[in-house]
Amino acid sequence: MSAYKERQVYLNYINGEWTGASTGKQVASINPANPQEIVGYVPASSREDLDRAVAAAKSASRSWRKLSGAARGEVLFKAAKAMERRADEIAETMTREMGKTLSEAKGETMRGVAILRYYAGEGMRRIGDVIPSSDSEALMFTTRVPLGVVGIISPWNFPVAIPIWKTAPALIYGNTVVLKPAQETAVTAAKITECFAEAGIPAGVLNLICGSGSVIGQGLAEHPDVNGITFTGSNQVGKQVGQAALARGAKYQLEMGGKNPVIVAADADLDLAVEGTISGGLKSTGQKCTATSRIIVMNEVHDAFKAKLLEKVSEITVGNGMEAGVWMGPCANEKQMETVLGYIQKGKDEGAKLLIGGGRPAAAGLTDGFFVQPTVFDDVSPQMAIAREEIFGPVMALIRANTMEEAIELANDSEFGLSASVYTNNIGNVLSFIQDMDAGLVRINAETAGVELQAPFGGMKQSSSHSREQGQAAIEFFTSIKTVFVKA
Repeated sequence: MSAYKERQVYLNYINGEWTGASTGKQVASINPANPQEIVGYVPASSREDLDRAVAAAKSASRSWRKLSGAARGEVLFKAAKAMERRADEIAETMTREMGKTLSEAKGETMRGVAILRYYAGEGMRRIGDVIPSSDSEALMFTTRVPLGVVGIISPWNFPVAIPIWKTAPALIYGNTVVLKPAQETAVTAAKITECFAEAGIPAGVLNLICGSGSVIGQGLAEHPDVNGITFTGSNQVGKQVGQAALARGAKYQLEMGGKNPVIVAADADLDLAVEGTISGGLKSTGQKCTATSRIIVMNEVHDAFKAKLLEKVSEITVGNGMEAGVWMGPCANEKQMETVLGYIQKGKDEGAKLLIGGGRPAAAGLTDGFFVQPTVFDDVSPQMAIAREEIFGPVMALIRANTMEEAIELANDSEFGLSASVYTNNIGNVLSFIQDMDAGLVRINAETAGVELQAPFGGMKQSSSHSREQGQAAIEFFTSIKTVFVKA
């Protein structure tokens, strides 16, 4: 058992010190599997608190950027060690705060450790190129310089991985950071920040500030001393953040929604396709931007695939993610649960056929939590809300197709373009899918969710502002290119 303490008060981390909000107000972080359980209290910060955090980051910027990449990397290595030592505690906190199963939370925490180590090594990699000059007595080359102060707005669905894959590259490339986590997972964010503090990160280089999106998130986007803003969350909020940053000429990066399709071809390994579809669509209670939500199945195998899918979905155990044997936890909060249930009702109203699930589980111990049954609809047309709008919950829609060409056309019939997958053993299908699918991530015989940390991640169309996160691609956002001309 971890060192978890019920009803503990957590604070902002500003300029190397733990401090409460100037308002004196706090917000309770609750367990969505048991809303009567308070995980901890976090600050309800004001713009005044935000100004202090940004000022601290700005003040620390010059000394941090002057450190060598190796020296900055050493801080990240130490933070990784601290996080690895506390992995069980952090994972337990994550499960209590947002509901995903403990095994998933442990996997995510160790992914955060791996991301830190990856970017720690980035401090020793090249940051520029020598370019031939037409002047034989001149040297011309490029180097990269940090943006300055970077604001990070992170969501509740991956409360370790996403803050880390934004914070780690921001820091290694010489930026200072103001991190605003989702209120639902602010305790988890505090524990991550503790790992950086333990690693000896200089005062002001990383600042944690908790508060509402309308106050702290929007304040970061509008703040004149924040040079770059990176956001993951809903399209509606992302557009507001982007517009605020654009209005003052700040660099911004938005990773937003998805309506991710999987195509099941007539020659697919159906058992593999079912396994990947369920994992992609229902793990983390479907609360992933890359979650499978549309299942486009060839007519020849529709009935066989459906039968296998329903058999496996019926075996899913829903419950408290802290308990052994539970496969799927609750929605992260009551509002999200109500949103999911609302979409299920829309599916019924619009004429889709409910195959399984469709409501809240009635089992003992589950009626008070924010649980929704894993749900599958059939006879879904591309015009229905459940086929077009992001639900962010354990709801999947079966759509029929006659040919691979039609299937890809259906898959592309969306404002989103984040991830997509196909199950097939036909090389022609594979090549067509890779070439024609409008998505930033395409996977063959694998679920839509998931991308390795060293690979670029981001979407097309309305899923993204068209930059990429993770891997070496992160340098494109977190730095600017400086061209240098030296005359002998």
